[in-house]
Amino acid sequence: MSQIKITNTQSNFEREPLIRPFGFKGGYLSELWQSMSLLQTENHEGIGLATQSVLYGDADLFASYSEAGGNALMYSVTQKALSIIKDIPFNTPIDLLDQVIPRLIPYAQDITGKKDVSINFILNAMISVDNAAWQLYARETGKTSFDTMIPEIYRPAVSSRNSRIAIMFQVPYGMPLSEIEEAVDEGYFVIKIKTGQQGNQEEMLEKDKNRLSEIYNALRDKKGNALNNGKIIYTLDSNGRYEKKETLQRLIDHAEKIGMLSDILFIEEPLVEHNEENVAGMGVRIAADERAHDEEAALKSLELGYEGIILKGIAKSLSITLKIAKLAHDRNIPCACSDLTVNPALLEWHKNLAARLIPFPGIGMGLLETNGDMNYTNWVAMKNYLPKAGSTWSDVKQGVFELNDAYFQTSGGIFDTIPHYKNILS
Repeated sequence: MSQIKITNTQSNFEREPLIRPFGFKGGYLSELWQSMSLLQTENHEGIGLATQSVLYGDADLFASYSEAGGNALMYSVTQKALSIIKDIPFNTPIDLLDQVIPRLIPYAQDITGKKDVSINFILNAMISVDNAAWQLYARETGKTSFDTMIPEIYRPAVSSRNSRIAIMFQVPYGMPLSEIEEAVDEGYFVIKIKTGQQGNQEEMLEKDKNRLSEIYNALRDKKGNALNNGKIIYTLDSNGRYEKKETLQRLIDHAEKIGMLSDILFIEEPLVEHNEENVAGMGVRIAADERAHDEEAALKSLELGYEGIILKGIAKSLSITLKIAKLAHDRNIPCACSDLTVNPALLEWHKNLAARLIPFPGIGMGLLETNGDMNYTNWVAMKNYLPKAGSTWSDVKQGVFELNDAYFQTSGGIFDTIPHYKNILS
């Protein structure tokens, strides 16, 4: 087929408030901007969404601006990308992203005044553009499913079919123990604890140790979901807050002391990204997230002893995530999917990815974090924007998403036009 040529673009955003301040990376969010991009050719159009998270993308930048100011900067990068792509014919969205990102880096450095602005900030700004490009690409090429849309070279990495996806129930800093206990009573059996709390390294470590103890003590006598033989599993996510391996080892030693270590499936991105200490042999699987922002960085992580990769197609783009997934698959490295507190439409995009990854070791099914339902004030309304809202695969059941043939046949509705967002763009 001939190359795809964009003839028109549009963008807009909607501010969504959170139920309470959401804490990670030592900071707090009060709202999340939902940006949207429209790409058109002579014959088709694609609409992509993004949930902006400046705190995830670049915590130092987040701390340097007001919350709205940081979001405005990220949205400006999105608009710049839309102005660039009209001049770039492409064969696949992967080709398009490869050409756009290098041109965005100096722009992002300039408008933020930050020469070391994180690439994750720029990738987050590209999500709505990338998803719109994939939707447009599918329509231009006559693809009708997620499976057929993926270029052949990447398909082996996303060729599994998980009938169940276990949900990592996220526990932010301030969540009351009663809510965590209620989650287990409702069937959640993978508990994801946000570590790396506010303060200097010693203060952070003590807060994290105390948090592990109180959560583990609250849940140690509870019977978990029968789907996991009643066992409760934990993951920890420090979002790069630990500056040294030695400090992290003290947290791991504490987990072992209280009897929790054998129940920890992995620790996600514990060390600050520029720390290149080898993490092999620490007594628990260490998984890379922020540092694995492209193929080269993911490979470097594996060489440093990381034994898992957290895929974030909703934060780093599906285009780049497919490359990372292929690299991991070729090396038998397990992957899970972690959230960005995304909206329900993006959750379905991410669920398509998690549904096709090899089951995660120790759990025997796909693994996905979603926490929008516990954080967005308007989650129910946002969910009802989707044309396939109410489908069996959209609701959590006993801590899992159950996926049937209809789910895989329709790709969870990711190719549907969502009237609410199309109206905003119009």
